[in-house]
Amino acid sequence: MENKIKITILDSATLGKDIDLEPLYKLGDVCKYDMTSSEVVSVRIEDCDAVVLNKVKLNGSNLSAAKKLKLICVAATGFDNIDIDYCRENNIAVCNVAGYSSSSVAQLTASMVLAMSVHLKEYMEYVNTGKYTESGVQNRLEPVYHELCGMTWGIVGYGTIGKQVSKVAEAFGCNVIVNKRNFEEGIECVDIDELCRRSDIITLHTPLNNGTRNLINEERISMMKKSVLLVNTARGAVVDEEAVTNAVVSGRIAGFGCDVYSQEPFPENHPYNRIKHLSNVLLTPHMAWGAYEARNRCLSEVAKNIEAFFAGDDRNRIV
Repeated sequence: MENKIKITILDSATLGKDIDLEPLYKLGDVCKYDMTSSEVVSVRIEDCDAVVLNKVKLNGSNLSAAKKLKLICVAATGFDNIDIDYCRENNIAVCNVAGYSSSSVAQLTASMVLAMSVHLKEYMEYVNTGKYTESGVQNRLEPVYHELCGMTWGIVGYGTIGKQVSKVAEAFGCNVIVNKRNFEEGIECVDIDELCRRSDIITLHTPLNNGTRNLINEERISMMKKSVLLVNTARGAVVDEEAVTNAVVSGRIAGFGCDVYSQEPFPENHPYNRIKHLSNVLLTPHMAWGAYEARNRCLSEVAKNIEAFFAGDDRNRIV
């Protein structure tokens, strides 16, 4: 492959400053931007052959300026930020990276479940504020917590991440039930309403699409046990964020962990600002996917996708 490909990286900062971009520089002439606002996307992609991005949105309003663009490489699994129909109609290939972050996302998912299940924030605060020392009592066992063993862990979405989370849940002795599009042997598949009713823990790992937007809404929250722990490491809009906020405030659910938001970063008027300080709420800045090892795997896969495409091969093609 000739070293003539023009590659534009639109938001390298989202991959982390510690990641070596050399695999991309080996492929062609690279123009790197830490971040790209929506106002300048069209200018930055108008003269390149390939675009690499993580969270920048590409659609007809900016892609129409990219007359030379042949390939969009998403440095992620989800591609809801790309107008796939426009790309298909205009012969622009799109590649994603699947499976690179399964262990990383499963690790944060489990961390949130564990932290909430044992009231970790409250126990740490008891020690850190000096109350433990002042008490003169060797141990404290309030608030009461329960073993995960024997609980029902509901997994929404059973791709590579959901499967990895299932292994973790089973290791803790949980009974796993799954909501997925198609029945699968060897696991207990249930519809979303049954999963909401039965689960002690619910973790979300499904893509965002028309069928999953606001999947967890006020009606489904009303079906859940009041003791349920809900964790979203999928996409922010998979849940009705206002409904979840109200459920936390009212005590309708016992705990909520979230790493993804319908707007990122979420703005000052976002409903989660009303609950972010609570001891039973864990909010993180869309970092579940980003273990060092996962980010390096992702970049390596992006480079391989570009190399394969310009060599005439299909690799991780969506379009």
